[in-house]
Amino acid sequence: MTTLVLCVDRSGAIGRATNVPMPVAGWEAVRSLVTDAGLDDPEDASVNCLLESLRVARDLRDEREESVVAVVSAESDTAVGADRSVAAQLDDLVERYEPRAAIVVVDSAEDERVLPVVESRVPVDSVDRVVVRQARDIESTYYLLKQFLADEQLRSTVLVPIGVALLLLPVLFYRFSAGEAIAGVAGLLGAALLYKGLAIDRLVAGMPERIREALYAGQVSVVTYVVAGGLALVGGFFGVIAASELSAGSPRLVEVVEFTFAAVPWFAVAGVTAAVGRLLDELIRDEGIRTPYLNLPFVIAAVALVVRGFAGYFLAQEAVRGPLSVYGMAMTPVQQLATFILGGIVVSLVGVRVASDVGTETLEGVIDAEREADGQRE
Repeated sequence: MTTLVLCVDRSGAIGRATNVPMPVAGWEAVRSLVTDAGLDDPEDASVNCLLESLRVARDLRDEREESVVAVVSAESDTAVGADRSVAAQLDDLVERYEPRAAIVVVDSAEDERVLPVVESRVPVDSVDRVVVRQARDIESTYYLLKQFLADEQLRSTVLVPIGVALLLLPVLFYRFSAGEAIAGVAGLLGAALLYKGLAIDRLVAGMPERIREALYAGQVSVVTYVVAGGLALVGGFFGVIAASELSAGSPRLVEVVEFTFAAVPWFAVAGVTAAVGRLLDELIRDEGIRTPYLNLPFVIAAVALVVRGFAGYFLAQEAVRGPLSVYGMAMTPVQQLATFILGGIVVSLVGVRVASDVGTETLEGVIDAEREADGQRE
């Protein structure tokens, strides 16, 4: 007795693509049909259905079971007409081969609707539904996700912040409005991504070791860093006080500029203090003073002068602060700004001059040292 391996195409795609009269039966006939259908549309799932039918027939043959592979394809656009044409083709196959059972191969839920028609004519032992595993876009997405989930660093960078944000959302929605909750979660995700993207995590991870080495080595910069941090806090304190003393109707931008004007001198002193500490460490080592450390205090002071000049100019324009007086002569806001900018340029030039006279490194040496350090890190 023969087992019929039946590929069902209720949509009629195979018949329209190949223009071959249906049904088609026999190993060589179906192989030829696969070639024709594949050349017409290689991306059609019906090609996979035909190949699966051949595979099932081959497996039955290897098991010494007599089988015949066949294909039925609808020849009508209407549902009733398609089912009737499939039934007529099936009657032809049953009359020719008198199968004892059938194995139906389909590639969609629509093709499975023909099963009652097949079962009314021949017993069905199995239904083999073909699912295309490696569609191009789906396959690429699958392997990208698989590679992403296998990378521990990427998982911790992306999945952990997203998971924390999703856990926080219900709490934030309960305590705050929807807008505030979403803004808070967005801020958290942005901070987490910047924390990893700017390599701040590496800086934080290596900070305890650097502090321990500095303490054991007796570096002066440890003390100056602490002093610089205190000066920065003082600058922020005075900046907040200065901004709070403005009138109640002052724009927020004016408050920010007032904070900057009052805090910048303290920030500059803090930066110079920290830079001087590094400079003293270089002197104590007696290995020569590197140019960047020698030039850094002058750069900080020059930038502070320029920033304070622009802040004073805006405040003078808004009549928040009076004009600067030099030897009893009041300066206009433009003159005041030009004076601070000129002072910043002069301080910067003095720093370059001092660094070139006292420093032991050239610009080329600094660049080569940075490249060697980058190569060691890689």
